[in-house]
Amino acid sequence: MAYASEPDLAPDAPAPPVAATAPGIHGLADVRALAERLRAWMRASVMGRDDVIELVLIAVLGDGHVLLEDYPGSGKTTLANALGNSISDDNPSDDIPEFRRLQFTPDLLPSDVTGVMIFDLESNTFHFRRGPVFAYIVLVDEINRTTPKVQAALLEAMAEKQVTVDNISHKLDELFFVIATQNPLDAVGTYPLPLAQLDRFLFKIRMKHIDRDSELEVLRTWGLPRDRKTLPKVSRTDVLAARKILRDQVFVSPQVQECLVDIARALREDRRVLQGVSTRSLVLAIPALQTLAMLRGRDFVAPEDISRLVVPIFQHRMELVPGVEDVDLVINECVKAPLDALARATLRGA
Repeated sequence: MAYASEPDLAPDAPAPPVAATAPGIHGLADVRALAERLRAWMRASVMGRDDVIELVLIAVLGDGHVLLEDYPGSGKTTLANALGNSISDDNPSDDIPEFRRLQFTPDLLPSDVTGVMIFDLESNTFHFRRGPVFAYIVLVDEINRTTPKVQAALLEAMAEKQVTVDNISHKLDELFFVIATQNPLDAVGTYPLPLAQLDRFLFKIRMKHIDRDSELEVLRTWGLPRDRKTLPKVSRTDVLAARKILRDQVFVSPQVQECLVDIARALREDRRVLQGVSTRSLVLAIPALQTLAMLRGRDFVAPEDISRLVVPIFQHRMELVPGVEDVDLVINECVKAPLDALARATLRGA
């Protein structure tokens, strides 16, 4: 018997080519226009979540993943679905869907996520049948309700953009993006993610209930038809080209890099912290900061970008000593001195 993999997913097959820039993406102004189209799609579906939408947008263009800690019925599925619908597939070499939703349950198996080898009696070979993780945007609902083995299968996909089945690696699309959710209140029958796995997520976002006016607007517009045909979509190639332009055209000074390292060292040395943040978190922070700078109309990373993102980037990567619960306070106190030093260095270089 022989094994046969799908040609475009074979372990040695090259990834689909991505142009340096898409036909309509030439510079930061084009990237900003693309970001606003993505934002418009999400805002048309989810009300009162502008801060969350901005962080999700940063993660998509920064090539990261997002963990939402939310209450049931808070709009997480609608948000992820709107993001998936905003992206059109312009890669004819695959049949990967734009959006898939995975409901994690205790009886789930790794093969239910990654896919499985199927035996074909006619050809006497095994063929790989792709799992739902093969999509551009993947919503993983209640990630902490399945076993660590299934969690690990997903996190390999997040870290390496590939899955391994029967010792054969199958590449995911370069755009692959995960929005995972967990309920902050219900701990019965859950398998909390350890820090090493939480470290795979660029952001952890705590979603609160929306304000009164937004909730009234949800009720007022519920059931009414929403015409999104006038909202222009963005293509897969556009998003990938935007990521490359952000890496190349938004300047990150050595002083910004030093500030990030100094923040990490301050957190590791703080007496309230048992385990500090990883070097991986600093690497993932760079494209996120570049994306935020672009959204703010700049081609360089500034101290205010670090101040805005430091909590969602670092809060889930730390373990505090018993009795200390306010991780946001610890982070904000530890970043003051490095940010002040960065601000002074920026003024001297102006």
